[in-house]
Formats: sequence, structure tokens, C-alpha cells
Amino acid sequence: MTILRHFLLRLSKLIGAHPEELFGEIDFNKLENVLHYSIRNKQFFREALSHRSYLQVSDDKTAISNERLEFLGDSVLNLVVGEYLYHREPNAEEGELTKVRSRFVNRKAASIYARNLRLMEFILVSPPTLQILGRGMETILSDAFEAIVGAIYLDGGYEQAKQFIERCVSSAIESSALKLDDENFKSQLLEQSQASGIGVPRYVTINESGPDHDRTFTVEVFIGKNSYGTGTGKNKKDAEQAAAEKALKQFHNDEGVE
Repeated sequence: MTILRHFLLRLSKLIGAHPEELFGEIDFNKLENVLHYSIRNKQFFREALSHRSYLQVSDDKTAISNERLEFLGDSVLNLVVGEYLYHREPNAEEGELTKVRSRFVNRKAASIYARNLRLMEFILVSPPTLQILGRGMETILSDAFEAIVGAIYLDGGYEQAKQFIERCVSSAIESSALKLDDENFKSQLLEQSQASGIGVPRYVTINESGPDHDRTFTVEVFIGKNSYGTGTGKNKKDAEQAAAEKALKQFHNDEGVE
């Protein structure tokens, strides 16, 4: 146990989490602050933040993983986002609303909400799992977010869960982490560059930073020999889209380009 505790202390410094969180002690005051929610039943939230791997190293034999709360939270998330879009987009048809909702309730979206809340600082997960996660971090974050939604729903009711979700969605939209419009900037840039006869856009990854479980990519887009901008994202696809969006603006500003 002494060796394990020493390992966890070192690991906590590497991932930016508090040692007590790795030992199973959640800072509920801090959690309330990031959630903007006053917790009544702490057990709901301990369960919501318990990854199944944590059960293998926990001394608490009554500990439960967050999988059931994730199931519940997923249902609540779909309902709330559906209602949110129904009122926000009064002229949108059913098919369009369905497509938009899918972008706001999928794994990527849920992981964005979780990152904005810095949920990784509170998730209870075994050290070996942290070491081998890589891209699996997105799944752990999205599952934890949905479980938190389920916990708030059980702890405070539908209205509290609704307010929490709407805050997360609005924040993601305002920061441009998620967009209501399904904009494929790469496709638009390709069409316009080909129509102008100046060549096909070329995307080059110029930087990768951050730990394996939380990488950030920077991509630069070239048309011919000219650079038209850079973009960043949590994967190359998103970084390329961000670069293409900037390139489109530059493309329209160039003299002689309509």
C-alpha cells in the first residue's frame, strides 16, 4: 500500500489532479463550484465519478461504477438538448433538428462539456488505466459527464438537470467548441480554390502538444506555395477544419478572389 500511495502521489502531479482525488476523496466543495450546483446526496456524485477501473483498486467494497448513471444521464441529455433546440430554432424542420441534436449529444460533445468543467480533476480511475488511456480519455470524460447529468437529475430533479445542461451547451456554442451549423470548411475551401484554379488545399501538421490523453494539434493550410492560416484542435480533423475556416476568410480577402 505504501508503494501504491507513493506512485499515486507522483501520478497526481503529472495529470494535475489532487492526491486525495486519486485515493477516492472527492473535493465536493470544488465540485459544486465547477458544476454551479449545490449537492444534496454526495453518493450520487461519487458514483457518477467512479470509472469501472477504480473499483479494482478501491478499498470501498460497496463502490459502484458510473455506468448506470451514464445510461440515465444520456436519456436526460437527449431530452433537454431536444427541447433546447426546439425553442432555439423555431423554423428548423424535424430532420434538421435531429442532425443538430446528434452533434450536441455525441461522445465528442459530451467530452467537450466535461473538459470545460475540468471533470478530469474529479474522476476516480485506476492509475494503470490512466497510463494506457491515450484517445480513450474522450470516452471516460463523456461517460463521466453523462453520469453527472444523471446524478443531478436524481439529486435535484429535471429542472436542475436542464439548467446544468443548457449552461454547458450555451458555453460550448459561445466558445465555438460546438456549432449549430454543420459547416464543412474543408469542403468549402476545396470547392472555391478549385473554382479559382489556384490548386488544391494542402494541410500540414506543424505542432503536437500536451500529454497522450489530452493532445492538441496545430495544422497549417497551404494553397499552392501560400499559407492561408492555421488552426488547432484535439484531433487532426478538427484542427484541419479550424485551419480551413480561417483560410476561407483569408481567401475572400485576397485581391482578385470573389
